[in-house]
Amino acid sequence: MTDFLNDLNEVQRSAVVATSGPVMVLAGAGSGKTRVITYRIAHLINNEGVAASNILALTFTNKAAGEMRHRVDTLLHHGSSRGLWIGTFHSIFARLLRNYIDRIGYDRNFSIFDTDDSKSLIRQSMAELNIPVESVPVNTVQGLISRAKNSFILPAEFHRNASDYNQQQASRIYELYARKLKENNALDFDDLLIKPLELFNAHPEVLSELQEAFRYIMIDEYQDTNRAQYLVAKMLGARHRNIFVVGDDAQSIYSWRGADISNILNFQDDYNDALTFKLVENYRSTGNILKAANSVIGRNLRQIKKELISHRDEGEPLTLIEAYNERNEAERIGDKILFLHKSQGSDFKSFAIFYRTNAQSRVVEDIMRQNKIPYKLFGSVSFYKRKEIKDAVAYLRFILNERDGESLLRIINFPPRKIGDVSISRLKEFADSRGISLYDAIKQAEEAGFQPRLVNALASFSTVIESLKLLAVNGTVYEVLTELFNQTSLPLLLQAENTSESLARHENLQELLSMARDFSDHNPDGGSLGDFLENISLASDYDESQDSDNFVSLMTVHAAKGLEFPVVFITGLEERLFPLHCYEPEELEEERRLFYVAMTRAQEKIFLSWAQSRYQYGQLHHSLPSMFISEIDSSIVQTEGGNLLSERLMKEKPASGSSSMPRGYQKIPASPTGGGAAVIPKSSSSALRKGVMVHHALFGPGVVLDVQGSGAKQKVHITFRSAGEKTLMVQYANLKIQQ
Repeated sequence: MTDFLNDLNEVQRSAVVATSGPVMVLAGAGSGKTRVITYRIAHLINNEGVAASNILALTFTNKAAGEMRHRVDTLLHHGSSRGLWIGTFHSIFARLLRNYIDRIGYDRNFSIFDTDDSKSLIRQSMAELNIPVESVPVNTVQGLISRAKNSFILPAEFHRNASDYNQQQASRIYELYARKLKENNALDFDDLLIKPLELFNAHPEVLSELQEAFRYIMIDEYQDTNRAQYLVAKMLGARHRNIFVVGDDAQSIYSWRGADISNILNFQDDYNDALTFKLVENYRSTGNILKAANSVIGRNLRQIKKELISHRDEGEPLTLIEAYNERNEAERIGDKILFLHKSQGSDFKSFAIFYRTNAQSRVVEDIMRQNKIPYKLFGSVSFYKRKEIKDAVAYLRFILNERDGESLLRIINFPPRKIGDVSISRLKEFADSRGISLYDAIKQAEEAGFQPRLVNALASFSTVIESLKLLAVNGTVYEVLTELFNQTSLPLLLQAENTSESLARHENLQELLSMARDFSDHNPDGGSLGDFLENISLASDYDESQDSDNFVSLMTVHAAKGLEFPVVFITGLEERLFPLHCYEPEELEEERRLFYVAMTRAQEKIFLSWAQSRYQYGQLHHSLPSMFISEIDSSIVQTEGGNLLSERLMKEKPASGSSSMPRGYQKIPASPTGGGAAVIPKSSSSALRKGVMVHHALFGPGVVLDVQGSGAKQKVHITFRSAGEKTLMVQYANLKIQQ
């Protein structure tokens, strides 16, 4: 037996050599997940004599698959892994379908349509069904169909269960779209997951053949599997039952793209004889970081209990940065990075800044540039280079300078006005013939003899521009941008698409609006549109590419999964931002898992930050610290001044049992009945104070911002996660205090 197994700790080794029957490995952050899979593959081939071709290993990214194969080759001294089936779900399933798809009516040389191909075919289907794209955005339709396929919901079932207008229209499109894909002998990416199921159900002999071939099945990141992936794996492993899954339910953060946490939570229900191994020895983070992560994730109800332990010393406490607004938050983060860089010689690549939404990167980027701190965004492009921002800025530039032909060409048909390339070419010819600008040609389009439809579209466009130009003379940048959004409906169009991508773009436009409001509020006479655009131009000129790899990493927490950094800043820790607008307990638990992922990226030090006020949707909102801060043991969190949070809370003499709550939060004693919430009697509302968490029958959970008056006329101002800010009469609100 090869001695490479000596590289493993006791639990890792036990999991690797458990080669018979179903096995689940719960691999905590930094506990050596990939090592367990690769060593198990090497053990099966080298020590158990299993043919490489009898092993199927599935993962989610090409990078992970490549790393896995490289590690196996290294352990086996290269060559011995030839024939091993290792790759992403999509690539492996595509390979299988090339061999068998003719059984279900496709040629083996089928095409795989990318996202753009898919959208084009959806548009064709909508046209044939006389469903205008204005009524249901193509992106919305594509998202609904994709989600259905990932849940293995076929057109007939989708049609039966369609509840709202978008779903009803999408169900009609889905059926025709599926038919057209087959006519084109094509599959989209989601078909790569569901066509194997269709194949197995129609041809059990194919399933039997593959079950015999794949005697050992291994699945990485099992918590991220969707229903289709779960079903294929279960069917393939049904004969030999040597299914080995590795994952961490505490890091399940992708429900928005179809991942189903119940796959890992219910593994032992599917396989009641399964062996379970918990990898909890973390080789990445200090003791205090893991103590903080454990204390937070322990609040979740839907989980398989485990606690990470560290082989390192306790390390530093976490540091809490309490800023007065988002710009001050970014400035203080920049100051911390520069201080550690200069005083301790820390490389810039040691630092990572995480945020919950892409829109938050804007102010952080601004401060990084001002301080000449090299940085790089991951999983996104720089704020000012995002398409929706460039579109909105092009409008502003053209309003200021109507001779800006490039900006005009960018905005003339955005949002869509059915002004095609041929029409634009004719406009250019008309402008050249008269020696006038393209915009003047637009205003004189009726004289050029264009069709009435085009003349009307151009007139509508010029009306918008002229009204905005007039407003820009005396109005603020914020007023101009607000009116631009009102007249073009750019944010509403993105919101209507209701996809994760469109909603992120909507948030970016709202961040631009907040930037305009901040600029208008803090400049004499509101500041000019020219000054505002100059600031954006200077920011846009920053070259994100670096000559070296020494830069601060900026990214959303979702993009950070799987990475690690010595020092991590987790920003925007405020109610309704992180956690983000949670409506249901399941959503709140996923937000908590996301925070857990953020913390467990850190090796040496964590900085937590929140801002007491923040511009959102162009308005200044007062914020409350995230509940997640209060869930960390206050004895391992310090202020910027170096005082432990527990000491500060003792000085503030909080209510009994609230020693771990940060400023702005107070726990209320449980009700006399022993329940989890205390109902506020109509005759007494002394329990209501700023920072108290409450629940309303209609509006759901919220946090008290202010209490006004007393007795029968007492009012309470509350920010609800789902309903926003409300002012209620206490005696009629029937609020419950949350524990």
